[in-house]
Amino acid sequence: MAKKITEPQWLNLPEEHDYPAAASYLNLTFGPKKVSKIVSSLRKSKVSHFKAKDIFRASGLSLLGVSNSHVERDRKKILKGVSLSPLLLVRAPELGKVIVADGYHRLCAVYSVNEDALIPCQIV
Repeated sequence: MAKKITEPQWLNLPEEHDYPAAASYLNLTFGPKKVSKIVSSLRKSKVSHFKAKDIFRASGLSLLGVSNSHVERDRKKILKGVSLSPLLLVRAPELGKVIVADGYHRLCAVYSVNEDALIPCQIV
């Protein structure tokens, strides 16, 4: 019997609180003026879709397991059919990667369910 693959459900746009969360994280890498410009651009960007496994490859991040409470919470949402917020991504060619400005735990949760799942993202 083939294993049923659960497809995550998504909101059309990120939730409002995702943008300040992204800014908080980005302030660790960039200065305040650049962060303000990035977040403003993210708010205006169209939603694109990328496979979970490709986002991981481009970001160079490690996969957090379901033992992480945030990942497990998002994984349960996926299995219950609760819609998740799209990811906020920043292309950083100077760093040679894509920065997951917001949505790392959601990304890990999706990957744990289906690494080929298409994830909606706002990316600049």
